[in-house]
Amino acid sequence: MLGDLLKIVLSDKKLGRGAQLELQIDKASVLLNKKIGEEVDGTFLGLTGYKFKISGGSDKSGFPMERSMEGTGKVSVLRRIAMSGRHKGQYRRENKRGNMISPDIEQVNLVVLEYGDKSPEELFPKKEGKKEEKGEKKEEKAEKPKA
Repeated sequence: MLGDLLKIVLSDKKLGRGAQLELQIDKASVLLNKKIGEEVDGTFLGLTGYKFKISGGSDKSGFPMERSMEGTGKVSVLRRIAMSGRHKGQYRRENKRGNMISPDIEQVNLVVLEYGDKSPEELFPKKEGKKEEKGEKKEEKAEKPKA
């Protein structure tokens, strides 16, 4: 974990939203030696009653974790680009990190499985983004009559 913080990215499939938290190293020790696909209780984040599933992460160099690779090490693997088409038979070398969370991991992705005491709307606040602004502009244009 680079520095003093570990980034936790939470996602909720029901709401279709995500949130990012930063966690101190001493609290992140709960996640050490856990693998992708394991369930984690949300009390270490201060979210009682919540259950999360570890869905991935990346290390301090930006290399993603790979579910099929056991351990914590970084490995360079050959991946087939495509089974058919223009790139048939071609391979690409990719660097991947193992499926176990180690001190080198900087970001961990979690997916909500069960909800707890805090409402999901508080945990995943709705952001006013470009999509909503475009929708509002379209409504304004529709209201104005053309001359």
